[in-house]
Amino acid sequence: MLYLIPTPVGNMEDMTFRAIRLLKEADLILCEDTRTSGILLKHFDIRDKHLMSHHKFNEHATTKSIVERLKSGANICLITDAGTPGISDPGFLLVREAIEAGVDVYTLPGATAFVPALVSSGLPCDKFCFEGFLPQKKGRQTRLQELAAEPRTLIIYESPRRVVKTLEQLCEFFGEERRISACREISKIHEESVRGTMLEVLNHFKTNEPKGEFVLIIEGAHEKAETTTECPSPTPDDKPLSKYQRKQAQLSNC
Repeated sequence: MLYLIPTPVGNMEDMTFRAIRLLKEADLILCEDTRTSGILLKHFDIRDKHLMSHHKFNEHATTKSIVERLKSGANICLITDAGTPGISDPGFLLVREAIEAGVDVYTLPGATAFVPALVSSGLPCDKFCFEGFLPQKKGRQTRLQELAAEPRTLIIYESPRRVVKTLEQLCEFFGEERRISACREISKIHEESVRGTMLEVLNHFKTNEPKGEFVLIIEGAHEKAETTTECPSPTPDDKPLSKYQRKQAQLSNC
């Protein structure tokens, strides 16, 4: 079986009992960075486990051999540096190939960054659009232009190095008055949510150095209300109008 196991995005106490048990029982643990995952495993006293790197730079090369091990009866766990595998992290390719090979795939519920950021934003969370990381160069402006018209609450991931630039572009494409919540360091000691208009949040991080990974929760676009001018209702003193006169009045007044 293949298990996708969420790992804490900050606070180690967010790890579930079931996740710890499955990692202890696994024949192989796939991880993005063996050094980062080694700290996590040591914290929960998960020892003597074979770790294998599985990240965006090698997943195409390693997926086939992993699936073969799964088909031979191995129980394998996939974790990432933080959060749920497959959400802006490696996981999709392996899951797709495992399913096609007839392997059972299970994903544990658990830590992810965008859900707490969304729920605590104060913006509508009944319908939302998860965008993840925006394109770095090619297609970025086109994508921003498309997303500016999205009526659902929008979720974007961003790094501290690029967040000011992204906020500047959001002001340009979305408008300075669009509401936003910028959440950083989720579940960590310095967790912070800065809420306000695009311009207010941009100015905040221009004067306060951005630190930690960001989740940007952006208000959806509002539909433009259609403006109509109603024809005035006749007063009691008005003489009855003919059908032709009523039509002319409608054309001239409306």
